[in-house]
Parts: sequence; structure tokens; C-alpha cells
Amino acid sequence: MQASTSTREFGARGEQLAADYLTGSGYEIVERNWRCPHGEIDIIARRGDTVVFVEVKTRSGIGFGHPFEAVTRDKVRRLRRLVGAWCAQTAPRPRRMRIDVIGILWPPDGEPALEHLKQVG
Repeated sequence: MQASTSTREFGARGEQLAADYLTGSGYEIVERNWRCPHGEIDIIARRGDTVVFVEVKTRSGIGFGHPFEAVTRDKVRRLRRLVGAWCAQTAPRPRRMRIDVIGILWPPDGEPALEHLKQVG
């Protein structure tokens, strides 16, 4: 990755990598970057009868901590509210749901390393 790549573009590359990983792992991508007045859900995916709401955190290094460390209790609470808003607009309501986090470390001169943490909230 070049220094001129913006943070937004870097995050979008991470989200694409996460979506590719999920698809390759048997998930169907339902929506990406779903927004409402309260915020955004990066990826909404389905696997079997479970709808999975995925927060993607991409970092170029661990200088500011591991990507998972960016998902605080407040962030999980916000994600739960967003899940509720998405469900209010979706019929029928999914039978099973969970919130996952995908953390990606993508150093400037290296290959990305992806970790998938399931059921964070």
C-alpha cells in the first residue's frame, strides 16, 4: 500500500478482503455499508438461517493496538442498536443473529492477516 492511499480507501480494501473471506467461507453477502441515521454496519451476511452483522477493523500495524481493541463496549452497544434498526426494516425478522468482528492487519509492505471473532455481542 502506498502512503497516498487514504484511510477511507484503506478501510474499503479491508472490507473487500473481509467480504471475499466470508464468501469463500460459505456466507452470502446480504448488504454492505448499510446505513441509517444512527450509523453503519460494514457487512451483513447470511449463513444458513443465521444473519451475521460484521464490523471490519483494518490496521496497518499495532501501534494503536490490535484491530479488535477498537471494538469497545460502547461500539458493541451501538452495533446492537443498528442491528435493531436493520431488523425493524426487514421482514421477516431473522430467526438467528449474531455480531462478529473481522480484524485485519495489513502492513504497508506485507500481506494482510485476517482474524474472525464470532459472537461479540
